[in-house]
This record gives sequence, C-alpha cells and structure tokens, in this order.
Amino acid sequence: MKDLETILRELIANDGPIPLSDYMRLCLLHPEHGYYATHDPLGAAGDFVTAPEISQMFGELIGLALAQAWLDQGAPKPFTLAELGPGRGTLMADALRATRAVPGFHDAAQVHMVEVSSTLRGCQQQALKNHRVAWVASADALPDQPLFLVANEFFDALPIRQYVRCDDSWRERRVGLKDDALTFGLAPPAPLTALDDRLEDTRDGDLVEHCPSAAPILQAIGGRIAEHGGGALIIDYGDWRSLGDTFQALRAHERTNPLETPGKSDLTAHVDFAALAQAAPCAHSRLTPQGVFLERLGITQRAQALARNLTGEALETHIAAHRRLTHGAEMGTLFKVMGLYPEGAAPPPGLEP
Repeated sequence: MKDLETILRELIANDGPIPLSDYMRLCLLHPEHGYYATHDPLGAAGDFVTAPEISQMFGELIGLALAQAWLDQGAPKPFTLAELGPGRGTLMADALRATRAVPGFHDAAQVHMVEVSSTLRGCQQQALKNHRVAWVASADALPDQPLFLVANEFFDALPIRQYVRCDDSWRERRVGLKDDALTFGLAPPAPLTALDDRLEDTRDGDLVEHCPSAAPILQAIGGRIAEHGGGALIIDYGDWRSLGDTFQALRAHERTNPLETPGKSDLTAHVDFAALAQAAPCAHSRLTPQGVFLERLGITQRAQALARNLTGEALETHIAAHRRLTHGAEMGTLFKVMGLYPEGAAPPPGLEP
C-alpha cells in the first residue's frame, strides 16, 4: 500500500504543484492515511491539548454562556445545541453537566456534533454516552431551527490557500517537488477578486491566507441564527486580519516541518476572524481575547470554588490550568472569541457588540 507521501509525489508529478489547501486536505482527511483518520490527536499522548482538556471550567462556562443566551432569547423550544469539531467530546460533556440546573434547557436541547473523524466520533460517543446525541458531517446538515453553537479550535484546521502580493496581483504559494522532495513554490502572478479588499492594507511581498471552505460554514450557521434565532461562540487562535505565514505543523507537542511525514502531524493556521464575520449573514460581536472573555464569565470565582476541595499537586495543577486558559503569556491573548447572534439581539454573555 502506498503511503501518503508517495501519493502526493505522484499527484504532483502528474498534475503539477498543488494549492496548499489541497495538501492540507489530503494530509488531514485522506480516508486511509489522513491525520484525523489515523490519530487521536489530543492530550499528553497526542500532539496538542485544547482548552476543554486543560480544565472542566472551560466547557462549564461555555455551556452556561449558551444557556444564558438561550434564556435571553425567550428559551425557544426545541433548539439545536451544537459543536463543530468536538474533539473527544469533553467540552460538550462539561457544558451539559453545568447546565443541568437551567430550567427547561436540557428538555428543549437537541444535541448535534459536527464531526468527520470516525476515531473522534468514537471518543465523543463514550464521553456523551448518557446523553441523546446526533452526529452530522457538516454544518449545513444541522436542523433548521434556533441554533446555539460552539466552535473551539475548529476553523484553524480548515485548509487554507496562501498568496503573496505582486503589484496588484497575487502569486499563490503551492506545494511542488524539487529533487523528489516536497517543497514550496510560487505560481505566476494573477488577479484574485476574493482578495481585492486586501490591496488596501498590504504591500508588495506580503503574504495573506485565505480559507475558502470557511464561508459556506459561516453561511450555514449564521443563516440559521438570522432566521430562527440563537448564537454561536467561535474560539480560536488568530486575529482580525490575516497577514503573514501562520501555517504550522505540530507533532508530539512540538513544531515540525509541515512538508515532512505527511499525515503524521496536525496542520493548522491562524484564523482570519474578519473573513468569518464578513461571511456570516447575522450580527457579530467584537473580537475579544479568551482571557478577558473567561474572566467576564466568572472563571476566577469558579476556580476559587473548585480550589476549596483541593490540596497539594491537584491544587497546583488547578491553579496552572486557570493561568494557562487566561494569562496573556499563554492562551489568554493568543486565542480570541467572536460571537454570532441575531440582528437586534444581545451578543452572547462575555462579549460586546
């Protein structure tokens, strides 16, 4: 059986250099050799750790924020409670536990997990075995009804394309072959309508990243929120505008060359939140650092409450988790939060219009 690197070499040899988005898609989603088809990427034994795996406080506060948004909009029944790219299901499990006491919330909620990895679906089924849950492969398969949704570290894993400005045109960065090894190169200059607005804030030689698969997802989510009500919390690392090369590979919690051992590393890029907001047909909040968002939701008070029953190493781990989620030198500033909500409604708790 051919490995993924051989498949990529043959593809490029036959068809020429490929867009970075095609490379990412094959590395992450190839049905036999793709990263998500062959790995459980999370935790100490995996390649990275996400906020829900660091502390139960993260999922609890997300769940309560969505429940409050549901109450603020008149507690519609039924509604979809959904997560994009739910990892091991830890966030949703913590959110459901924290919202048990919210009157009517669980009775009205129809939980949906948007997941393509069979490996991760198995983890999620175990984490949520005491709840009624439906799994779908895409956001446009979610029910047409009020939608309250979280996407934590989902959009950073979507395939991107990279472009380098050349006068008023763009040269696409592609993956090709040199001396039979995978390497980066640049396509000839060409105009690109999708990046016309970036001619205003870039100079010759600047690199920008574009995620073509994000817009349909935002249209599906934002369309349901605009038409039926609801809200979404998008949490990821990135900034308001893409600028510079942020494409990276992680393996065993260390950065590695993204063109080496395809399918064996997690591939991500920083999220362009402005592009997400522009694609969503509903209102969006200001972009807010994760640390500020969690403090507004009361994470320090929750941390103090949990700490009362802890001592020794467990207490030290708990304190370190709070710091990692909120401190500016760790995830508190790098990660950002943006809310989606209906025009005329209030944004989800912790966020500002």
